[in-house]
Amino acid sequence: MRSSARPSFTQYVGYLFGRTLPDSLQDWVRNDLVGPGATVRYLVRFTLPIVPFLALFLLIPGPVWIPLAMMALLFIPLVYFAIALMQIWRRHRLEQHGLDPNLLGEKARVRADRERDEYERRFGR
Repeated sequence: MRSSARPSFTQYVGYLFGRTLPDSLQDWVRNDLVGPGATVRYLVRFTLPIVPFLALFLLIPGPVWIPLAMMALLFIPLVYFAIALMQIWRRHRLEQHGLDPNLLGEKARVRADRERDEYERRFGR
């Protein structure tokens, strides 16, 4: 049964800055970290605050491709490292809220179990 409890605006802002939400919001935290769209939410939250600073490069005089290239030189590694550290960060946030960090691999385990069962059904042991 899913709880419809959502954090207030101040709780949500605190959550974005790393604060722990009350236990009554654990269902919301679980859905936020491992539910549908969790990867996209993580990447948006990680990269969106950087965009205004990168936009300052557009104030550099000259052809527009130069500031865009400078922005890309910073943004591409940022996204790369954000993706590389995503599982570590999400695992930390799950532990921080008292949830099982193994929830991250739950979909992969279910898929592997289903494939193994299908293999055993088709070919035996």
